[in-house]
Amino acid sequence: MSQIATRSFHAIRQALLDKQEVALIDVREEAPFAEAHPLFAANIPLSKLELEVYARIPRRDTAVTLYDDGEGLAREALKRLVALGYSQVALLDGGLAGWRDAGGELFRDVNVPSKAFGELVESVRHTPSLAAEEVKTLLDAKADVVVLDARRFDEYQTMSIPTGISVPGAELVLRARELAPDPATRIVVNCAGRTRSIIGTQSLVNAGLPNPVAALRNGTIGWTLAGQQLEHGQARRFGEVSEHNHQQAAQSARAVADKAGVGRASLQDLTRWQAENTRTTYLFDVRTPEEYEAGHLPGARSTPGGQLVQETDHFASVRGARVVLADDDGVRANMSASWLAQLGWEVHVLDGLQDSDFTARGAWQPPLPALPQPAAIDAQTLAARLAEGDTLVLDFTASANHVARHIPGAWWALRSQLPQALEKLPVAERYVLTCGSSLLARFVVSELEELTGKPVALLEGGTAAWVAAGLPTESGDQHLAVPRSDRYRRPYEGTDNPHEAMQGYLDWEFGLVEQLGRDGTHHFQVI
Repeated sequence: MSQIATRSFHAIRQALLDKQEVALIDVREEAPFAEAHPLFAANIPLSKLELEVYARIPRRDTAVTLYDDGEGLAREALKRLVALGYSQVALLDGGLAGWRDAGGELFRDVNVPSKAFGELVESVRHTPSLAAEEVKTLLDAKADVVVLDARRFDEYQTMSIPTGISVPGAELVLRARELAPDPATRIVVNCAGRTRSIIGTQSLVNAGLPNPVAALRNGTIGWTLAGQQLEHGQARRFGEVSEHNHQQAAQSARAVADKAGVGRASLQDLTRWQAENTRTTYLFDVRTPEEYEAGHLPGARSTPGGQLVQETDHFASVRGARVVLADDDGVRANMSASWLAQLGWEVHVLDGLQDSDFTARGAWQPPLPALPQPAAIDAQTLAARLAEGDTLVLDFTASANHVARHIPGAWWALRSQLPQALEKLPVAERYVLTCGSSLLARFVVSELEELTGKPVALLEGGTAAWVAAGLPTESGDQHLAVPRSDRYRRPYEGTDNPHEAMQGYLDWEFGLVEQLGRDGTHHFQVI
């Protein structure tokens, strides 16, 4: 490869200040990324690069800057991106250490721009909140109060506040009047920590809801730290919305979007923007996944609005790009767009959409490069080979999936750490690779063949095909070839986090506004 281009901290900082498109990509796994990274770095691990990059950096001549922390991953990622057609790829000068040494601010955790923005919103708007003890007293007294949980439904099912109803963030303004029709009813909005409850509460305030509204201060973390019990496995969800409430929500959401400076766009505008080769345009459908699958605009990605605002960097990984939002009711897109505009994005809502425009069906399918077609075997053939004892199965699914269920004897590994994994694996005559569906594993076959010189095959259909064939599985973490760095364990998820970790997370969130000030590149504004 010819001389590798580099970009400096100062060049990237200036591009952020000038609102140019910036794709600053950390190619480490999520756990080390969460330890330290620049504010607007997006995490696309080398191990999953081909599966994610086309959706997250859709324009091939985007200026992409890659970094790691000295592991050598960024150079390999650069080669892969060039092979995938990206023409303006460079390495961050000095990597993560270079950013730090140049005086760049480093942040920890994940989805930091959105979390820092949430703290800024609360500090500027003094978003009302109630302590866990106050909410518990209201519930115990059977007061006129409704608890609305702004997280994804699967998160809500894991743990929830007693009586809480699942109403993911972008649904709040659309659904709240239906769930609390009496203006005297108090509404309490919660999430696991702070951000989604702050944004959800402020959404209802911004939309002019007549009810008294407050965030549950510090979410389920605050509830747990107060020594109170959570519920598990609940399934309370929002219902249909009356035409009157729908119209009220649409009018108020449009007013909030206008105040935030959200642009309006037509399908013709979208077509023109998507044809531009000098600007990135994302198209997101912010309704529920069920509505999206029933019918959506061709090319739109399903990103329920609350999660889009919470995890913007995961979906729109080019800071400074144009974002276009679609829904079919004028509420979810406008409310989501109002927050993205305050987060510094150029964002437009598609107006005038008809039911006939939503012609695509089914779940979102990410754009992928040409898939390798390695030698493959079916589940029954693998079972026979395992009985012979000369075959080793390597599993490249998420480590949590592997621990929950895997083919007996299978070893878990990370694609980006194959050499390290091989040092721990037992000697085998042949290898069979799997993951949940076999999609990621098929990219690893040739790499492992090159490293081992042994026959390597793909399990057709992955572990899902093994399970569908009625073959046995096992669980546990006894066969991890490398550490589980693929996912950062959030202190606010699950039910078994140490109290010190939860309190430490809250303390970190409280300091984010000060960090934003030191960084100085965010362009956030709070209406």
